[in-house]
Amino acid sequence: MAVPDVTVVVAVYNTMPYLTACLDSLVGQSLAPGRLEVVAVDDGSTDGGGELLDEYAARHPGLFTVVHQSNSGGPAGPTNRGLELARGRYVLFLGADDWLGEEALERLVTAADAWGSDVVVPKQVGVNGRLVPQGIFHADAESVGFADSALAWALADTKLFRLDLVRRHGLRRDEGLKVFSDQPFTLEACLRAARVSVLASYDCYFLVLREDRGNVTERAGVLDRLRGIAALQQVAVELAEPGEELDAIRARSFGWDVPRLLREGFLLLTADMQERVCVETARLVERFGAREVYHRLPVAERVRLELACAVRPEALRDQVRYEAAHGDPPVVVDGRRQYAGYPAFRDARLGLPDELFLLREEAAEAEVEAAAGPLDLARQLWRGLVPEQVRRGLRRNPAWRRLADSVNGGRG
Repeated sequence: MAVPDVTVVVAVYNTMPYLTACLDSLVGQSLAPGRLEVVAVDDGSTDGGGELLDEYAARHPGLFTVVHQSNSGGPAGPTNRGLELARGRYVLFLGADDWLGEEALERLVTAADAWGSDVVVPKQVGVNGRLVPQGIFHADAESVGFADSALAWALADTKLFRLDLVRRHGLRRDEGLKVFSDQPFTLEACLRAARVSVLASYDCYFLVLREDRGNVTERAGVLDRLRGIAALQQVAVELAEPGEELDAIRARSFGWDVPRLLREGFLLLTADMQERVCVETARLVERFGAREVYHRLPVAERVRLELACAVRPEALRDQVRYEAAHGDPPVVVDGRRQYAGYPAFRDARLGLPDELFLLREEAAEAEVEAAAGPLDLARQLWRGLVPEQVRRGLRRNPAWRRLADSVNGGRG
């Protein structure tokens, strides 16, 4: 039996009527017959989805392999089962409520073969208000990393993976995670990949926000989300290079995933749960060195994280309400420093450091002059009036380099 180019794995649990569009998009792929196989795993659906899978398999022999199993409690189990059955050179995971553009798989396989990619990130489009960060999709890219792109914001498993990479490293989703189990899987694959690429020139993958908000992530509890974030960060600690690569991954979680759990939804939790969320957040911050990337985060996110770390749910509630009512706070000017004037700023009862609220700090005039040097000399310097050996020495000074660029339009 010929090896297909790509296996699409679809984990199915009560996604009607969205499942029909998903399956239709697979039937309608431009990839030639025999180059595609679909492994659909019905995880105990009760809405007729399992029967629909059998109908499509009967109508399209050779395309669909359907597996029925008892409900496992999350998407990791059926996804792993589908992965075990995959035979293609590449594998792509497709949500049962999402769909693919007609040429998506053909273009992805062509790109992966041409670039020698282990992972290809396809252009993704949100449907019905689904939020999909677009930072990484500004152009096709043969090779990207966490330090030089927005890859840290694209950690869902909605990608094309070389199956040999997955098998060689024994990559599987953690079935103990009810949500975000795809992110540690994807992160490990990207960190172990020889090349990660981006196909941004075609709308490949359409992610749907269901009207009933029934998507797995939407209905997940806050503690389940925190456990998923912890699993992601553990992979980062073990495999990412310290420095820019690791910091980019930490900034993703602590600049977005964790702080968003400390917004309006926090107010709806019981008092006991609010305290527990604070305790678990504090553990994450300490365990994974979140404070090392605080300088990358907006002030509001830092403040909410630290109020949680202090286990002050009442102050965190006040912060959330203030942000909802007022938006950006007033700016407090203290000498050369400017601070976000949230109510928690310099509140003696909380004792949060001023640096947490720092927006910007202006350099002293003497410091600017010392760094830049005399302006007349700089003009002479970059007009070629200073000997070349002196110019070469001064070019090693970053301050001189910046000044030269501003005076001479960056021509050195």
